[in-house]
Amino acid sequence: MDPPPDSQMGAPRNDVRSSEDLPRYKGGLSSQADGKIDPQIPFTEAPVLTREEDTTFASGDLQGFSKPIDSYEGRHRWDPEFAWDAKEEKRLIRKVSNNNDSKIRQASRINAFQIDVKICAWVCLSFFALQLDRGNISQALTDNMLNDLNINTNDYNTGQTIFYLTFLFAELPSQLISKKLGPDRWIPIQMVSWSIVASCQAFLKNRSSFFATRAILGLIEGGFIPDNILYLSYWYKSKELPVRLSWFWVSYQSTSIISAFLAYGILHLRGYHNMAGWRWLFALEGTLTGLIGIASYFYLPPSPTQTKSWFRGKNGWFNEREEKIMVNRILRDDPSKGDMHNRQAVTPVLFWHAISDYHMWPIYLLGFSWLLPSQPMTQYLTLQIKSLGFSTFETNLLSIPAYVIFIIILLLITPLSEAINQRFLVALLSQIWVLPLLIALEVLPGSASAWTRYALVTLLYAEPYAHAIIVAITSRNAGTVRTRTVASAMYNMTVQASNVIGSNIYRNNDKPLYRKGNAALIGITLYNMCLFVGAKLYYVYVNRKREQVWNAMTTEEKEDYLATTKDRGNKRLDFRFAH
Repeated sequence: MDPPPDSQMGAPRNDVRSSEDLPRYKGGLSSQADGKIDPQIPFTEAPVLTREEDTTFASGDLQGFSKPIDSYEGRHRWDPEFAWDAKEEKRLIRKVSNNNDSKIRQASRINAFQIDVKICAWVCLSFFALQLDRGNISQALTDNMLNDLNINTNDYNTGQTIFYLTFLFAELPSQLISKKLGPDRWIPIQMVSWSIVASCQAFLKNRSSFFATRAILGLIEGGFIPDNILYLSYWYKSKELPVRLSWFWVSYQSTSIISAFLAYGILHLRGYHNMAGWRWLFALEGTLTGLIGIASYFYLPPSPTQTKSWFRGKNGWFNEREEKIMVNRILRDDPSKGDMHNRQAVTPVLFWHAISDYHMWPIYLLGFSWLLPSQPMTQYLTLQIKSLGFSTFETNLLSIPAYVIFIIILLLITPLSEAINQRFLVALLSQIWVLPLLIALEVLPGSASAWTRYALVTLLYAEPYAHAIIVAITSRNAGTVRTRTVASAMYNMTVQASNVIGSNIYRNNDKPLYRKGNAALIGITLYNMCLFVGAKLYYVYVNRKREQVWNAMTTEEKEDYLATTKDRGNKRLDFRFAH
């Protein structure tokens, strides 16, 4: 039966029911549960089918129930009857050119490979700019920055705490601004703004100015990461997003490698025009970020259907068929992406619904602690290496292997989590990796060789980085645009809160072996192991409970539920959480 005209996503009705009001149906499995399509069910059969466990909504693509709102930016390209060849979809994900059908090849000329080049690569470049200005303080430390400013390790810890706190509190407001203005506008504004402050660090004089710039940088840079995640969700399906996010964080570590080489050269400018090398570092790298930010303002398109501009070309990047493929594949993967347009603000009511979504809380709880075991080493890598007796320039070069190992493992575990459909268990590898390393650091005698400690420090830094996996889970499990907007910021806020904690674990009075700090990290690692397993079990339990109710419903009951329910996003009976 056809749904009432007001039943599309984003237009709740008054005569609706919640999943709690439904009887616990005791009937047998419907034809849907067997993976078959009943001819009486009004399915718009998707040309490309996915495994049941990989889908977000168990109801399939029921015609009429996944209609986007009228103001959705891709509404004019939405077509429930639109079909494309499976090879086109494959070409859309990976560039495959062995098909001789010229019509298909022309239709998919702009494919996901080119989307990766045009969108994902530029987002990675933006993240490169963030990390260049956020992380170059690590290289500045090796050039006696603390001594030049007459501050000590505890002052540095305080400065980093100020940065992470302001970064944390700016996350949610920044994400809400981004949702209203559009990430394509807000991201470049952020970049240009922080580049000015980053360059001004060249004129630091004392502890007060150090604290002030740390605070301002945190306020401006906060929200940048979830802003980009929201932007990428406009372009990629839920299963495609984790791999793209892994490249997002590859750019983060690539920045560490590139900045190490840049620092090696720039820090040699110490004494030129009576300026310390670290002052040149802040000035030059801040300027580079500003240039990337200006270019981003003109380059980033609002959405797949809004690529026309004087800078990107009067005809845009895609033809009509290509736009229809992109819009319909995104909406069939996750219909909730059509319940808001890309410049629609999250209202106070929607914000409250998103912030109170308890199904997202296990992910937030993970964000508070899962990175803590390696956090101190991440912040003190260069100082740790230099304390082993290496020079400033040797230290910057010796940090590179840690970054390379980090990247290799990141690129291996992220697609692995999707391939075996086990995200939290793959993420658990991060804790299994760091536990023996922390124990070794705790019991290693002070007389151990510098190279032994260097190996442990490098491997600890290079732990399996599950951040891309968990961020993708956050986006996928949100279920609605409003929750995705808020949840991405909330998860990142918890991660920044862990940074605040992590920056205060290694204390001045615990130097140089940090026995107390490492003992605390061992305890946190064991706690995290329980947390990862617990999060998985929770989502498995919710999915199974819903599956029992959904499979017991008849076809007519399912249609009636979808037509009348007031449940939205991950509260719907047919929603399945990724885990």
